[in-house]
Amino acid sequence: MTAQEIMKELESLGSESTKKILIKHGAKEPFYGVKVADLKKILKKTRKNHDLAMELYATGNSDAMYLAGLMADETKMTKTILNKWAKEAYWYMLSEYTVAWVASETKHGFELGNKWIESKKEHIAAAGWATLSSYASIKPDEELDIARYSELLDRAGEEVHDAQNRVRYAMNGFVIATGCFITELTQKASEIGANIGKVSVDMGGTACKVPLAKEYIEKVSTKGRLGKKKKQARC
Repeated sequence: MTAQEIMKELESLGSESTKKILIKHGAKEPFYGVKVADLKKILKKTRKNHDLAMELYATGNSDAMYLAGLMADETKMTKTILNKWAKEAYWYMLSEYTVAWVASETKHGFELGNKWIESKKEHIAAAGWATLSSYASIKPDEELDIARYSELLDRAGEEVHDAQNRVRYAMNGFVIATGCFITELTQKASEIGANIGKVSVDMGGTACKVPLAKEYIEKVSTKGRLGKKKKQARC
């Protein structure tokens, strides 16, 4: 499929009801409002395709950009491309999912995650925390810088309530991810989550809620899934 063919298919799959929901969450025109399940149907036809992913992301269309992330070949994603993608990821489904997932699966994930969390731009800082969360979810503990994750747990605990809106959400998610995927830090993450308590995030008037870190970690523990790594970040 060509990029033009995909854009036509995205238009045909768009839904006004889905569009209204996504606009509440932060999506902006131009986009069609395509469900992720339908994006994955297109992905089955294209598989990983670096050049096509680059074309789709460059459209600025949120549906196409999300699909580009699913389609991207992580082995061909350079730091230059990932930094560009992070800069252009204007709302959280792109910054905290698309960009974070792809970045975490590359050899640059840890480096860029640490770089992005220092950004004064909300969407880039949030992408950084989300990237580090995803990185922890797929990398064996022996390949992780446990000391750095421990430091960042302390930082999240101290700064989360004063951070920018989506950064608060991503920081809280980082505490959860660290506690769930790095067993050496589960107890510390749980304690920090308890100290953090409820994190207030403007969810755009939607019914979405911010999970309590301590409760979430406990639920994963009860299910016997602590330390269970994912095969890939993208889903």
